[in-house]
Amino acid sequence: MKLKVTINGNDYIVDVEVEEDERQTLSPIVIGGVGTGQNQIPTRASMPAASANAVTAPLAGSVARILVSEGDTIEAGAVLLVLEAMKMETEITAPSAGTVSEVLVEPGQAVQGGQPLIRVD
Repeated sequence: MKLKVTINGNDYIVDVEVEEDERQTLSPIVIGGVGTGQNQIPTRASMPAASANAVTAPLAGSVARILVSEGDTIEAGAVLLVLEAMKMETEITAPSAGTVSEVLVEPGQAVQGGQPLIRVD
């Protein structure tokens, strides 16, 4: 290949040999699968199962405050606890009226989305 190069106003014709680099092919991306070799990828996280009467975390975060205790009678929409995620607080409210039968978390505990927090009967 011939190239024209200008240096300090002078034109030069230069012969250049071009070697093509071997192109690397990309491997497929596997989401949710198990890796092979030494780096095994977990396929699922374990967390306690939610029952029909459990109030679950809508997002991952940490428990900032718990505003109820076992045996409390609550109304629908009452704030049960506050989650903190990325410096933002989210109030977790009761979906229906009832009695708090069990508080499954503690202040400062990290929780995952879908994890049961409080059982209401």
